[in-house]
Amino acid sequence: MARITYLTRIEFGEGEVSRLREFLDELGIKRPLICTDKGLIGTGLVAKIAALLSDPVIFDGTPANPTEAAVMKALEMYRAHDCDGIVGLGGGSSIDLAKAVRVLTGHQPPLDQYAAVNGGVAKIHGNIAPMIAIPTTSGTGSEVGRAAVINMDSGRKLGILSPHNLPTIALCDPELTYGLPPGLTAATGMDALSHCLETFMAPSFNPPADAIALHGLDAGLRSIEKAVADGADTEARRDMMVCALEGAMAFQKGLGAVHALTHPLGAIHELNLHHGTLNAVLTPAVLRFNRESIGPKWDVLADRMGAAPDRYIADLNDRIGMPAGLAAMGVTPEMMEAVAGEALKDHCHATNPKIATREEYLAIMKDSA
Repeated sequence: MARITYLTRIEFGEGEVSRLREFLDELGIKRPLICTDKGLIGTGLVAKIAALLSDPVIFDGTPANPTEAAVMKALEMYRAHDCDGIVGLGGGSSIDLAKAVRVLTGHQPPLDQYAAVNGGVAKIHGNIAPMIAIPTTSGTGSEVGRAAVINMDSGRKLGILSPHNLPTIALCDPELTYGLPPGLTAATGMDALSHCLETFMAPSFNPPADAIALHGLDAGLRSIEKAVADGADTEARRDMMVCALEGAMAFQKGLGAVHALTHPLGAIHELNLHHGTLNAVLTPAVLRFNRESIGPKWDVLADRMGAAPDRYIADLNDRIGMPAGLAAMGVTPEMMEAVAGEALKDHCHATNPKIATREEYLAIMKDSA
């Protein structure tokens, strides 16, 4: 199949997960901790992958939005069973949790001291366990990302960022996404598309990231509706995994206002909102907010979409069954007031093309309601 080395090593292709034992041996991992969730356990996929290994330890307590408490439980299991490496298996939540556990294999808790907004980037070194990331959805691209986004015990959702925390190997097998339900395909797919869009709009000079983001965007635009409509469309599933992979390869350049808002929205405990769904709902309003600041990039996007980008994404959301707005997801005006202030503290705030004020964040959410 294909080996790609860009930021980290990627093994990509249908059926590649069957080589997991080979890759673990190459990294010297004898007893991996598999970080996953109960939903994936229920599909039987975890058992099939565990059967490839001789002595895996399985942590299946990953919440929909990974928490510091769950990270500490997984770390306890890692140490109790003398594990020597980590496998993140699942969607972005499981892979992010695995990356946070990985940081703590070589660093002392508490976890939030390693968050980027707390000056944690410089505190993270490379003396941590090796890790293989195996995505089973096409959304976050966490398998090639340097960040783990975790709901901390403090109530804040924070990003732990370091080039040292890029998975040692990203094992990307589109077959693992065959038959993914339409709703989850849509939500994770819009997550991937939002990464491509926000990276392309981010103002810093990084032509390779822009090119990768646009290639991923093209793959996602031509295939997301096909993948939602038919879980067995192998070409569409491959395209969506490429979109997710390239969105995260590119977002080393920076994200923006969509993610500055979705991180604190995702930290609202009583709602437990899906990250990709939030991205989908907020993207049209953020596109409108950024329009004057991105200049000719607006036209580049419009040419690819065949319509005004904000209108195209709004219509796409409707076609693939995304919620009508934040209010339909349970977000109240009081919650918006709190989130607007938290967005200013998020690590994605500073890389939006137009730096938003608290009032502008509030206006974006009201526009998305």
